[in-house]
Formats: sequence, structure tokens, C-alpha cells
Amino acid sequence: MRILKPFIIIFMLFLSSGIIGGQVYEWRGPDRNGIIPETGLLKSWPEKGPDLIWSFRELGEGHTSIGPGKDRFFITGLQDDTGILFAFDYNGRLLWKKPYGPEWIENYVGPRSTPVVINDLVYFQSGHGVIYCVNAITGDKVWTVDMQKRFGARKITWGLVENMLIEGDRIFCTPGGIKDNVACLNRFTGATIWTNPGNKKASAYCSSIYVRHKSAELIVTMTDGSIIGVDAKTGQFYWDVPQSQTYKILANVPLFSDGVIYCASENETANNGLVALKLSDDGKKVTQLWRNREFKNLMEGFILRDGLIYGSVYEGNRWLCVDIKDGKTLHTFNKFGDGSILLADGLFYCYSKRGEMALMTADRNSFNIISRFRIPMGEGPHFSHPVIYNGRLYVRHGNALMVYKIKA
Repeated sequence: MRILKPFIIIFMLFLSSGIIGGQVYEWRGPDRNGIIPETGLLKSWPEKGPDLIWSFRELGEGHTSIGPGKDRFFITGLQDDTGILFAFDYNGRLLWKKPYGPEWIENYVGPRSTPVVINDLVYFQSGHGVIYCVNAITGDKVWTVDMQKRFGARKITWGLVENMLIEGDRIFCTPGGIKDNVACLNRFTGATIWTNPGNKKASAYCSSIYVRHKSAELIVTMTDGSIIGVDAKTGQFYWDVPQSQTYKILANVPLFSDGVIYCASENETANNGLVALKLSDDGKKVTQLWRNREFKNLMEGFILRDGLIYGSVYEGNRWLCVDIKDGKTLHTFNKFGDGSILLADGLFYCYSKRGEMALMTADRNSFNIISRFRIPMGEGPHFSHPVIYNGRLYVRHGNALMVYKIKA
């Protein structure tokens, strides 16, 4: 493990942006768990969907979502072989667009990392493993870190994919290098604070979470074939639990609640599906509570609410409800295609890879579709996760961004 002294920060940023309920709006919401703390939203939609406020059809290819800021939001796209960062105000006016560097063009082309905004800084990662910190007002680069050069990040099949995890003045990443497996940087300068060799396995498309448990603070993520826990302050590597997927895709964000970590993947092997890991009081060990091999969720995300987990089965045209007490499936639902899921104002927003958006209720007894509509614009796979922010639903499909009014 290598530890370097962090740079002393001699400036302060006061403007608040990208914040909802006092928290930064990161990947899949303020807590990275798919639960959006908004109220006063529509309880049903017209047949053709909620009102389309505005749209933009020139993003270029890509699979990212929007990153909300104070008076503007950000999204990335691919033009030729170059990544472009777009800044829009909330009325749909393009404020600026700027190239940031080479982007992924080998397969499922385009950017993969959704921007996160803190104050006047925007953070994201290219498919080649370059982390960018950009000024939110001007679009100018503040710093960059090439993880292949600095940390020995290994190239993986579908490009390096990670939605940046930020806590205070630190930014965390998983380059997947042999010596530098997980790393912590100063978010103002890009300077390395610590790294560790972890389990020496390659990155696996996972976005990590920050876990506070009693006196412990951990980074939990998934690398090739494993779930791992690392001390967030020192970088000390604690534990490794097998979790596999045939094509080394462990892309779901882990969830943490009441001392238990939940991770999900898609596979036909023994170490697949949804697993629950009980964290020791000091965070240095975990114990497996149960594993549900029916819950094969690849990258769509899942929701934990009132002791139940909801999510879909990858390419299975099924949605499952799982009881966290024992990991048993309570019921399944096969009237909507598999895809991503959010929860806001008591209702589920489900976006299928067939290109449909649905508003649903769900409990321990059943799923129920209230409203549904087909996404009308864009091309290519429906991989981008929707975003709910300030009473609006943002849906990206390929080169198109659609903004719907869902405030009641």
C-alpha cells in the first residue's frame, strides 16, 4: 500500500450545485441507491406519457445520464472518436460543448461515466480510464489522471466504466492495477492520497459505495470475480468475497443498509445472483447471510425498500421481489421487459431495454403497472439510466435526450 500526503487546499468553493436534500446528486441519486427524495410527482401519466418539455438530438453516441448542477446540468457524447462534454441550462439551452479527449469506439461506442457535479467542478471518467475534473462554468480542464499510466489500469473488454465516488475532498476509483488496485485522490488536485493492491484483479465496470458502519468507513466495490472491502481512510484491504459473471461484468452498484451489504450479478455459476453480506462491527470481515441465484441482475440496478428488494432479471423479462430476511423470492412479474429502476415519491420508475418507461407500484404481494409509454427518440440500446431531478424525468437514448415534466 502506498500513502502520500494530500495537498493542502488553500482555497474554498462556496457555490452549491448538484445538491438535493443537502446531498450531492451522484450516480443513481444522492445515496447511489436509486431512491430519489422528491415529492409532489404525478401519480399517473397520459397514454403517450408525461409532457415532453424539450429534447436534444445531437449528443452523439453514448450511454451516460445527466449530472445535475445548480443552474445547469452535464452529459457526455461521442463525435467522431472524441468525447464531448455538454452543458445545458434547465430550459434546454445549450450553454457550451467542449471536447475532452479520446473516447471508447471498440464496442457499444461512446462515453460510459455519468458526470457528478460538486460546487463548480464536474467529474467523470472516459472509457480509456482517464479521470477528468472540469470547471462547470467554463468547461476548462482543472486536472486529469490517466489511470493506465499512473496506476497500471488494465484494459478490459467494454472499456473502463465507473461513475465517480466522491466524499468530502476525496475521489475514489478502481483502476484494477496489480499494485494499485483501488485508489483515493484529492478531488481538487488529482494528487494520490493512497492506493492498495486489493485482490490484484481487474476492474469490472462497478461503481463503488462509501459505507459508514459504527466506527468503520469503507469503500465497497466489485472487481473481476469478487466483492471487496477497503478502509476508506487508509486504503487497507480487508476482505474479498467471490462473485462471478461469465464475461467479467459486475456492473451493479452495491447497496448498504443496517449493517448488511447487498450485491447482484448475472451468471450461471455458483457465485451469482443477489448476495447479502453481514459486516462485522469493525468492518474488517463479512459473513454471508444468504444468496438468491434467481435474481440475475447485470447492470440495471435494484431498490431496497421496507425490507424488500425489487429488480429485474437480465434478458429474462421478469421482475422479482425478494425478502431480505431470508433472500427468498416472494413473487415475480412478467408483463414488462427487464431494465433499470428508480423509486421516487412512493412509485417505481422502470425503463426497459425494449424502450418503454413504466410507472409502477410494488409491494410484497405484487407489481402493478399504472402507466407506460414508449421512448420516441434515439437509436441503439436502451442502456442509459433515467434521472429524476426537480420534478423532471431525463431519459437518454443514444444521441437523444428527452426531458419530461412529472411534477404534479
